[in-house]
Amino acid sequence: MSLNRMVAMLNEWLWQEQYWLPPGIRWQDIEMKDEDGRFPMPRDLLITLPLAFAFIALRYVFERIIAIPFSKCLGVKDRIRIRAPPIPKLEAFYEHVSRQPSQSQVVSLGRQCGLSQRKIQTWFRHRRNQDKPSNTKKFCEASWRFAFYLVSFAAGLGSLIDTPWFWDHKECWRGYPKQPVADAHYWYYILELSFYLSLLLSVSVDVKRKDFKEQVVHHIATIFLIGFSYAANYVRVGTLVMLVHDSSDFLLESAKMFHYAVWTTTCDSLFVVFAVVFLVTRLVVFPCRIVHTTMVLSRDFFQPFFGYYFFNVLLLVLQGLHIFWAYLILRMLYKFVFTGKVERDERSDEESEVDEHEEEGEEEEPEGKEGERNYKQRKETINSKLTSLANNCVLNNLTNQRNLNIRLRKAR
Repeated sequence: MSLNRMVAMLNEWLWQEQYWLPPGIRWQDIEMKDEDGRFPMPRDLLITLPLAFAFIALRYVFERIIAIPFSKCLGVKDRIRIRAPPIPKLEAFYEHVSRQPSQSQVVSLGRQCGLSQRKIQTWFRHRRNQDKPSNTKKFCEASWRFAFYLVSFAAGLGSLIDTPWFWDHKECWRGYPKQPVADAHYWYYILELSFYLSLLLSVSVDVKRKDFKEQVVHHIATIFLIGFSYAANYVRVGTLVMLVHDSSDFLLESAKMFHYAVWTTTCDSLFVVFAVVFLVTRLVVFPCRIVHTTMVLSRDFFQPFFGYYFFNVLLLVLQGLHIFWAYLILRMLYKFVFTGKVERDERSDEESEVDEHEEEGEEEEPEGKEGERNYKQRKETINSKLTSLANNCVLNNLTNQRNLNIRLRKAR
């Protein structure tokens, strides 16, 4: 079978009208030009893949030319970590078996390398800490997402503020699916989809957080949601969905940036604003306005079809993720209101705090040349402890700044 015939069969199966369009509507019915805009077609989405790689390249340039110098201006500092000495057998075990060996494995490795169990445990602790991302890396990632979300939100709001469906959601469906798309909304869609594709492509090298799996599900659901809604000409309601998400995302990323720079007051203020905006937009506006208009109001204008159910399922998946993240945020706010402090950021990086604290408090046994390095290592661990205390949590310093200063003086 020739390649052209295979592509033709795939297109015929994938783009069947009953999947994408309401009953009685054919692709030929919307293949027309209009002076006020264009009618979206699935083939328009092919440009998003090269644009996704362009975003990855742009991010690389942005982080090195803008983000890194900006991090230095804000005073972002990286922890000084003790490097694990090169031991081939331990390195091979770390890379291919486990990063956290069991007690029996520690005993076996100690016999193979002629080291004590304490030395083996210390080596693995130092080796794990070497792989943890630096504050500068995390700051660069947050600043890149902040820049995109801020520009996207401002551009999206500017393009939608004068549209009738921004104020009356019934206008999302009036005349559907023969609704021309303005160039501004076309590029709003294409660039958003390209950006989320770039995030999914680079997720393996980005900083992993505790909600890593939820983030991957979010990116995949968002890509399907944007792609399908464009092909089915759900563009009007789709622009509202993207605007709602962008409205709080740039606030979260800005709070992270100041958190890594230890601008505690600014970080805490931005986080509180983010929490309010997130809870209002994701738990009130999104389900009560957007999901309601797609599930209820749309049925006044067309009969349900496959695309109707598929689109609403994706929206409900996003809503489930909103509830999960709202739970984490509310738990932080609860601790702050009723206990006066928050022990840690509920969406913090996937790092082992135990490793850090153990590394800070440990004392190396002086053996030969290692004894000569103890003074430098103790000095480095003290610096690491100071940094760890300063970065303890998002809201802690609102109520405990005075106690923190006392602890810092004692640590010195």
